[in-house]
This record gives sequence, C-alpha cells and structure tokens, in this order.
Amino acid sequence: MPTKSIKVVVEGGNVKPGPPLAPTLSQLGLNVGEVVKKINEATSSFKGMSLPVTIEVDQDTKKYEINVGIPTTTSILVNYAGAKGPSGDPAHNKVGDIKLEQVLEVCIMKRDAMLSKSLKAAALSILGTAYSIGITVNGKSPKEVSKEVREGIHDELFSKYEKKWRGEEG
Repeated sequence: MPTKSIKVVVEGGNVKPGPPLAPTLSQLGLNVGEVVKKINEATSSFKGMSLPVTIEVDQDTKKYEINVGIPTTTSILVNYAGAKGPSGDPAHNKVGDIKLEQVLEVCIMKRDAMLSKSLKAAALSILGTAYSIGITVNGKSPKEVSKEVREGIHDELFSKYEKKWRGEEG
C-alpha cells in the first residue's frame, strides 16, 4: 500500500481549504473540508503560530494521519512578544519584549530539535534569534542578556529549568 506524505507549513488553527493544500488533497481523493477541519483541531493550541504539518495518506484506503510539528523558534518568540511578525530592521525597530523565562520555555519546547548540549547554549541560540527578529528580553537587548547568561548572573533561574531540559521532569 503506497503512502504519500504531504508536508506543509500552516498557521495554527487557521488553515483554509484553498491552494496549495486543497488541490493536492483533492488529487488524492480526500475530503478537503474534513482534512482542513482536523488540521485546525490538531493545531488549535498553536493559534497564530507557523508550524509544520505532515499528512500521511494511504493512497489505496484513503486513510490519513496528521502529524503536527513544533512551531518555528521565530513564530514562538513573535507570539510570546505579542507582535504581528518579526522586525524588518531589528537594529532600529523592536517589535516586542519577552521574559528570560519564556526564552527558557522555548529551549524546553525545541530541545529535541536543537543541537545544543546545555541549557545555557540553547538559551544563547534562542537569544540570538530574538535579537535577529527585533525582540528584547527583560527590556534589554538580547546581546546584553546573552552576556549576563555567560557571566552566570541568571544561574539561579537556569537551575529551575535544568531538569526539564534534561527530560527528567514533564
């Protein structure tokens, strides 16, 4: 039984039954409205965030499975900041502010997709993304917060997230 994988990036809870998804689903003989409804249900907790979705379709039986991925780091940060999108000019135009705790939550969320060996290294990576999209952290430049992280100023906060980072706590 041949299967076909359809990979798309969608806005959580806001998929529309139009191109490019609808023509592909129609060609496979699937009910577009039903699939879109199920994708919206599966992604509703990520409302407003861009995230990858894979639809595995058994071409013989027309049965399908929807697999929801993790939103992009940019999408999560923009959502936390309450911004409409990343800044086109991050050096001069800041789009929002988040807390360092939120940076650590992103680290935990993205842990399996990150190459970082430590929570600090992961946080520095996320802070770099925040800087590049015009988001400040605790009202400061992410570069300044990165320096504080390297100096150990936030070690007490990091220790609260270490078990989650290591996967020892849900």
